[in-house]
Amino acid sequence: MFPAPIERASRPAQFAYQALIPAALVLWLLPLIAVAVFSIRPDADFANANYWGWPSSFEGISNYSKVFFESDMPRYLWNSVLITVPTVIGAVALSCMTGFALGIYKFRANLWIFFLFVAGNFVPFQILMVPVRDLTLDFGLYNTKTGLVLFHIAFQTGFCTLFMRNFIRALPYELIEAARVEGVAEWRIFWFVVLPLMKPAIAALAVLIFTFIWNDYFWAVVLTQGAESQPVTAGITSFNAQYRAAYHLMSAGSIVAALPPVAMFFLMQRHFIAGLTLGAVK
Repeated sequence: MFPAPIERASRPAQFAYQALIPAALVLWLLPLIAVAVFSIRPDADFANANYWGWPSSFEGISNYSKVFFESDMPRYLWNSVLITVPTVIGAVALSCMTGFALGIYKFRANLWIFFLFVAGNFVPFQILMVPVRDLTLDFGLYNTKTGLVLFHIAFQTGFCTLFMRNFIRALPYELIEAARVEGVAEWRIFWFVVLPLMKPAIAALAVLIFTFIWNDYFWAVVLTQGAESQPVTAGITSFNAQYRAAYHLMSAGSIVAALPPVAMFFLMQRHFIAGLTLGAVK
């Protein structure tokens, strides 16, 4: 029913497997490698259609200097920080409370409320583009970082609640019953008993939401415009001129924009893996 471990395969099969892994890795990383190579090319290579040949010169320092010191890229990066960090804090905090309520308390509408949170994840974002934009205009939140933060929190809380509720239900219920027998208040049970046990899940969820929000492009374009509020994913397009695109600067900006999620993952890798696999083995 399940594939046999590679250690049990024949020696030629093991050799082919080991040879295909680097090839598959290079194929998967090829677009990122292309962007990295484009980021060190001079502008003349693109004008001369020298996309895949050897660079006529290496302009990596010049390209990245222009990105940081001759554009609004630092401001776009700071906007992304101001949008992503509050969203992660808000979505994780709300989902911890909603997950606790839906995972611990048993009441008649429990399952239906949980289904409402889950159902929001199945709605295509594209059909919400016009009503959400009109809503931000009505409340004066269009083209503001606050509007983007509130919108992301509202939509990410559904997935976060699904994640947290299932995690909390896997915790030993006897701990909560013992705390109630001792007369501990419900909010103290949440804060001192359940929340410390949720740290691996919180770390894993924080990494996921940070990556989702930082890499968001669709809503950044729909709900914001201009350097005063746009995050870095939308700000990269500012390197496009009216009649031509500065691909070397766009590539350099893309590499810079991709570094924070990568750093976030490697810093939280141990907690991220622990949060995803906790409870998988009894």
